[in-house]
Amino acid sequence: MNSLRYLNKYLLKYKWRIWLGILCIIASNLFGVMMPKVVGDAVNGFKDDIAAHVPANDILWGTFMIAGFYMLLNIGKGFFLFLTRQTIIIMSRLVEYDLKNEIYEHYQKLDFGFYKKNRIGDLMNRISEDVSQVRQYLGPGLMYNINLLVLFPLCIYWMMQTNVKLTLLVLTPLPLLSYIIYKVSSKINYASRKVQEEQSRISSITQENFSGIRILKAYLREEESKQKFNESAEAYKGKTMKMVLLNSLFMPSITFLIALSVLLSIYVGGLMTYTNEIQIGDIIAFIMYVNMLTWPFASVGWVTSIIQRAAASQERINEFLKLQPEIVNTVQTPLSSIDSIRFENVSFTYENSGITALKDLNFSIRKGEKIGIIGKTGSGKTSILYLLTRQFDATKGTVFINETPIQSINLDAYRRKFGVVPQEVFLFSDSIRNNIAFGINDAEITDEELINVTKQAHVYHNIERFPEKFDTVLGERGVNLSGGQKQRISIARALIRKPELLLLDDCLSAVDTETEEIILKSLDELQNQTVVIVSHRISSLRFTDRILVIEDGVIVENGSHEDLLQKEGAYYEMYLKQLAE
Repeated sequence: MNSLRYLNKYLLKYKWRIWLGILCIIASNLFGVMMPKVVGDAVNGFKDDIAAHVPANDILWGTFMIAGFYMLLNIGKGFFLFLTRQTIIIMSRLVEYDLKNEIYEHYQKLDFGFYKKNRIGDLMNRISEDVSQVRQYLGPGLMYNINLLVLFPLCIYWMMQTNVKLTLLVLTPLPLLSYIIYKVSSKINYASRKVQEEQSRISSITQENFSGIRILKAYLREEESKQKFNESAEAYKGKTMKMVLLNSLFMPSITFLIALSVLLSIYVGGLMTYTNEIQIGDIIAFIMYVNMLTWPFASVGWVTSIIQRAAASQERINEFLKLQPEIVNTVQTPLSSIDSIRFENVSFTYENSGITALKDLNFSIRKGEKIGIIGKTGSGKTSILYLLTRQFDATKGTVFINETPIQSINLDAYRRKFGVVPQEVFLFSDSIRNNIAFGINDAEITDEELINVTKQAHVYHNIERFPEKFDTVLGERGVNLSGGQKQRISIARALIRKPELLLLDDCLSAVDTETEEIILKSLDELQNQTVVIVSHRISSLRFTDRILVIEDGVIVENGSHEDLLQKEGAYYEMYLKQLAE
């Protein structure tokens, strides 16, 4: 239950709804507990009337009066039960809404390293399935618990008013019921956590399979994918069945104990009628009270299961909510411009894999300079951009922006001044216009601005061919575009920001050499903008002022295209190989 304490802030936020719901539960049960008393008194009254030879018409009229009063009590009970659901259940929906928003906002705050360690399917499951389990606790779980706490003393009071001895006897099975609930609850909690973990695994497998459906079909791996999913589904089913077995112990136990209470009411109550300690109508009232307690006590098992599942789910949610981003903006000082960038003895090792990507890097970039970074796959090119954009902090050494450590500048202001075109292009299921406009904070951009940046990215002629032009809606991840078109729209998204620092991470790999040259000439015409181009193709770097050659995380050569060719070193070898190709 400790994990559920996190929800107390929401209970305080909606305390007036909860208090109103509690008042409605009390009112509903007050009407309810009067009904057995009315029936019991009516039976005793009819018995006395028959014994006194009261006329049949009078008895019939009395029956209608009692029935009418009984209906009014029923209506009152139903009305307040309706209000109970309108307060407590709606409160649980509001908390669900708030909790999902809180988790989503926290996901947004967590840094890039968090997403490299966790699977997307698991993150999705925690914000959907786990939050739904928590809502069940705050809605039905809370409502039925309060109902039992209110109904039990009311029923006991009326039963004690009738006969103390019979009341105590009827309640004898309840301590045993409490013990059974206590023993099974801990096992349900453990089983519930295992079920949620397996469901997260299913979500991750499903998400990966749907995202990579083209690869699955291309390599004819549907059966293998299906088998992997079935294995996880079978594991989920097995763990769920274990929890269902534990839950199934509740209902038979509770039903048996409640039935035992009813039998005690009838048997002992019947014996007591012979000594005139109790009347037949009182026995009927006792049976009705016991039956009134049947569902609240029968729901204890179900509610306990809900609470245990909610506790397990909230514990999983808390694991992420307790995490704090490693990359935090602690400075609010405005950043006028990016005048210089310098790497000083920078090394970087990936925490999750232990791979050292960069080793003692030293280089600088001046404002307006166009820098190329080239190297083989895995040489550390993209890692430089990760540090430059502060997706990660260096393991050793310092990255300086304007001769200030990157940790000591306003990160938000810094990121507003650069545009990034990542290696893996991501487009949203939205219009081309909105995908490009995603690069700026202004809600309104003109068609002239869109045309200008798409011409710079050499994609305007492709967009013009679409019937809806800029309003063409893209499929998921831009599935209805070619790889080259997606890359060029991503470049346009970065250019629309008019960034001081433009970072291109191997973003021309899917375009032909002619298109590449057109785009690079457009970039070469950019004034007062610093450009960093990462590529494994020399053709992408010919227009840069300087080129850094990276091997195994170390800069092995540094200079212009012509200077590096004259050295006839690593760059020259790459040039000859690519020229031959």
